[in-house]
Amino acid sequence: MHLLVALDDSEPGWAALEFACTEHADDDITVIHAVDPTSSGYGEIAHVGPSDLLERQREDAKELLAEAKDRAAERGCSIETDVTVGQPADTIVDYAADKELDLIVVGSHGRSGFSRVLLGSVAERVARQAPVPVTIVR
Repeated sequence: MHLLVALDDSEPGWAALEFACTEHADDDITVIHAVDPTSSGYGEIAHVGPSDLLERQREDAKELLAEAKDRAAERGCSIETDVTVGQPADTIVDYAADKELDLIVVGSHGRSGFSRVLLGSVAERVARQAPVPVTIVR
């Protein structure tokens, strides 16, 4: 089995990685971080420009994935990593389909009600759109 872990720098994201390493240690695991070029701090794009901002986001993603490799190794788990660019839910679903992966593992913040409507839920969108089973970890 080959599974995909979608990682952001959040407790649920790290919980998803831990789940994958605990429950699927003998399987192939690819961990990705989706860089969303449309999400930036207030005015950040005006100060550094779009290409510099994207490059900074990619560098941050590489550091995050290096930490993921370290955390996985501490659990005796070997992972592959990749940085993708695009809206996270769409990118995760497309990546899983393109690579013909068997399972997606994603963390969820567990928002409900108005905050979920306002902020959206990457995990929920992935679960609805994915061509493979999705495990949502909190």
